[in-house]
Amino acid sequence: MSTTFATFGNDLHAGRRILPIVSRRRTWYLISVVVVVLLGALAVVRGPNLGIEFTGGSEFQIAGVADTEQSSAREVVREHLPDNEPKVTQLGGDTLRVQTEQLDSTQTAELAGELAAAYEVPADAVSTSYIGPVWSGDVTQKMARGVVVFLVLVAAMMALYFRDLKASLAAMIALGHDMLLSAAVYGVVGFEITPGTVIGFLTVMGYSLYDTIVVFDKVRENTVDLTGQRRRTFAELVELAANQTLVRSINTSVVALLPIGSILAIGAFLLGAGTLKDISLALFIGIIAGTYSSIFLAPGLLVDLRRREDTIARHTLALERARRGETGSTSEDSPGSPRGEDAATRADGADLDAVDPDAADPADADAADEGEGRTPEADPADEDDGTVGRAAAPRSARQQPRRTTRRRRSGR
Repeated sequence: MSTTFATFGNDLHAGRRILPIVSRRRTWYLISVVVVVLLGALAVVRGPNLGIEFTGGSEFQIAGVADTEQSSAREVVREHLPDNEPKVTQLGGDTLRVQTEQLDSTQTAELAGELAAAYEVPADAVSTSYIGPVWSGDVTQKMARGVVVFLVLVAAMMALYFRDLKASLAAMIALGHDMLLSAAVYGVVGFEITPGTVIGFLTVMGYSLYDTIVVFDKVRENTVDLTGQRRRTFAELVELAANQTLVRSINTSVVALLPIGSILAIGAFLLGAGTLKDISLALFIGIIAGTYSSIFLAPGLLVDLRRREDTIARHTLALERARRGETGSTSEDSPGSPRGEDAATRADGADLDAVDPDAADPADADAADEGEGRTPEADPADEDDGTVGRAAAPRSARQQPRRTTRRRRSGR
């Protein structure tokens, strides 16, 4: 199987096999929009599960419990705070975390004692912490500011690296897709949004951009002499670059997903560690979304953003006209006709052969030389009539010889 996959990758890289990535870009756009809208709607209906770092409140951790059932903790909190629904999660094998609204020192001490009694642990086994609304608001503000600064710096860096604002814009649109999809999946699953989640999102942003830069770098390599070649259009060269980097992106993603998936499984099902679950889920979903967008979205976006540029549009038009001439088109605008050649020259800024020079058959060229600019010798038997032999090429009106009436001599 590995040999077959390696052969498949070699064929893609050499251009012997091309998957319709850019040519079917609107299909990938539609799939992405439908998935993001559906998951986003489900996430909005469920609502975000913000952690205590963003909402503020009091937290209790009960260590060394014999039974990790959560109903006892909920009942204790409801007795003290009837209008508050606590968040109870399991940390590890014998620790529970209980989060409530903001409590004063007296309420905190009373609730900690009753939680210890409910789970039959010593009082010092219950640790308490408090996060105020000012600190949580500051964390939220700094998180948003950090994301915005990151996006601006990355967009400027990519614009300078590729010397093209449109390439930077395409990468940013693909990155926005990854962030929306990751946030939607995160909301549907219902994991708590913590600073660890934000760290995972920032890591995903870096990974997605890295994968997109690899694809765009291959695009730049393929299109460095765009107008000097007559084999592929800009869109076809971008599609070739996407195919050439496809296997590399898949291999890189699989290598990254294996350890992250292991961390996610251990954190979610074995240890119950909140931080491990938060950051690993964000990374897992983000890497999958980033791999998809860098291959199936970013190249198509780049083509749509640049295909109306003057140089690219003229080159594409001239090459399409040349290909119509290769298939035997006899229209006046085809490159094989004088008008077609003039149109191709005007469209591309240079003379364009009707066929690809690399693909031209020398035998056809010789035949063309023999059929143009040569007049077969006339048949001597027809000289008396002033006509040319049947094998002669037709002449224009100016080239036709003037006919004279000659009286045939009687044979004497």
